[in-house]
Amino acid sequence: MIQISHVSKLYKNDAVETKALDDISFEIKKGEFVSIMGPSGSGKSTLMHIIGALDLPTSGTYLLDGENVGTLGDDQLADIRNRKIGFVFQAFNLLPRTKALKNVALPMVYAGIPKIEREKKAMQFLDRVGLGNKYDNTPSQLSGGQQQRVAIARALVMNPSIILADEPTGNIASVQAEEIMVIFQKLNHDGHTIVMITHEPDIAQHASRTIHIRDGKIVGDKKNGHQKIKH
Repeated sequence: MIQISHVSKLYKNDAVETKALDDISFEIKKGEFVSIMGPSGSGKSTLMHIIGALDLPTSGTYLLDGENVGTLGDDQLADIRNRKIGFVFQAFNLLPRTKALKNVALPMVYAGIPKIEREKKAMQFLDRVGLGNKYDNTPSQLSGGQQQRVAIARALVMNPSIILADEPTGNIASVQAEEIMVIFQKLNHDGHTIVMITHEPDIAQHASRTIHIRDGKIVGDKKNGHQKIKH
């Protein structure tokens, strides 16, 4: 599903050159749930941007479903992001004055899906994350955990190959964080491939594998001994 091979990323600012990623290689198979951990400045956000086709490596190759992302133009990258990748962000990134239903339907607008089908699918996915009674609520009428559920429903609505979650529990209370991780585990159980950035070890334990990154290098890649699973 994801093949990162000898990827490096350099940022140049005036005469200063910063190596955010330094010759890293790993694979993530279809159906895996992987957490990526590392301290601030370790390169994990840069890595997430590359996996999400939001940025390209300076050197090395990234294959997504066998396709070399580094050879694609801007329009092709935008198409891959909309079709194959569902994004969940720490800040939720919901439209503040827009109802939950329309927030979830947004990726389908860009894909040209008719309105009746958009609304039907958006309702289905809000039901799936336990928000069947919140279609007409705006983000300000929802708790942090509920807003993140809306964001997850939006990420799922195009049936992406991969869900990328960047600190998905960073802005919500610990009880709600636990509920969000249960949703991710159920999605993974249903066959979704999930890649999650987190700095919290207890959140990382919900994944089946953790990749540790420091100073742009992978310093650990291990299966998690036990996952916290609730039903």
